[in-house]
Amino acid sequence: MAKKKIAPCLWIEKDAKKAAKYYLSIFKDGKMLSYKAYKNSGTPSGDFDIAYINILGMDVQILAAGPLFKFSEAVSFVIICKDQKEIDYYWKALTKNGGSEGPCGWCKDKYGLSWQVTPEQYFKLENHKNKAKQEYAFKALMKMKKIIIADLVENK
Repeated sequence: MAKKKIAPCLWIEKDAKKAAKYYLSIFKDGKMLSYKAYKNSGTPSGDFDIAYINILGMDVQILAAGPLFKFSEAVSFVIICKDQKEIDYYWKALTKNGGSEGPCGWCKDKYGLSWQVTPEQYFKLENHKNKAKQEYAFKALMKMKKIIIADLVENK
């Protein structure tokens, strides 16, 4: 993993390999870069394991070292989607099996990690030269859980 200068580390309670397989099942072009289990490590958390994966071109470390830390909404990953089919795919994959829906395109996966499943079209609308289109898209977004692209544009 040493190629990149910065990569997120996701601290989970247990089984980094299982978590890595979970994320790789969602991000189909991803790959496992490495995995190592540390037994009798002498650290305060005792035994732990680490998996390194690459998803959507980003290296991610998964550290499974006990229940010391939990995820919060203060950190989330944004998935910029090209169309509604991609939004629907990621939304369903991340919210099933213990995940949950949130407002405005935010959701949590089964580990409690926050994701923003956002269409690239929204970024164009929020910066549109027509202020009315910006405002309409923003107000529409504020009423949604999963983002529906067609509902971001006023149909007159």
